[in-house]
Amino acid sequence: MGTGLPTSPNVHQVAQAANPESRVVYVDADPLVLVHARALLTSSPEGRTRYFDADVRDPEHVFDQAREVLDLSRPVGLLLLSVIHFVRDEEDPYGLVRRYLDRLSPGSYLALSHLTGEFDRPSWQYISSQYDGTPHTMVVRDQATAEGFFNGLELVEPGVVLVHRWRPDPDENPDALEDRQVSCWCGVARKP
Repeated sequence: MGTGLPTSPNVHQVAQAANPESRVVYVDADPLVLVHARALLTSSPEGRTRYFDADVRDPEHVFDQAREVLDLSRPVGLLLLSVIHFVRDEEDPYGLVRRYLDRLSPGSYLALSHLTGEFDRPSWQYISSQYDGTPHTMVVRDQATAEGFFNGLELVEPGVVLVHRWRPDPDENPDALEDRQVSCWCGVARKP
């Protein structure tokens, strides 16, 4: 969800390297992303990759389209990376995530990341304020709030932590970055 401009490696490239039959659905509502995604997101011959133009705030529409590619009777991975902080509190971000999870089969996984202002409040207040008066918003949330998105799920260790501290590669030193330089919580959890 919230595909953003394609980079490399993309989710489908990683998934299909592990299992060529993987099916991946990308969703975004940005017309510029749509142009790039359709040109760059190709699939392995055995798998399927599709891009859908839809708003993350409309799970019913997303699922209607995703059924063209995914078998939703089987577990899937839902990636809500760097997208939920664009959902305002009055739009019920917890309820939105729950609407997605309720439609997923047991054994499915949720990976979610969320910006935080806990380590550099003045900078994040300024960044958030740049969205004032626009159709978009940015809401930074603290760790406890980010953890709430995983209620009822089985969190994978190490739980909800800053992105650079979530299972770093053996040759990476998470202490090489200051927490304020990252300012993004993340976690992965399984639906029982």
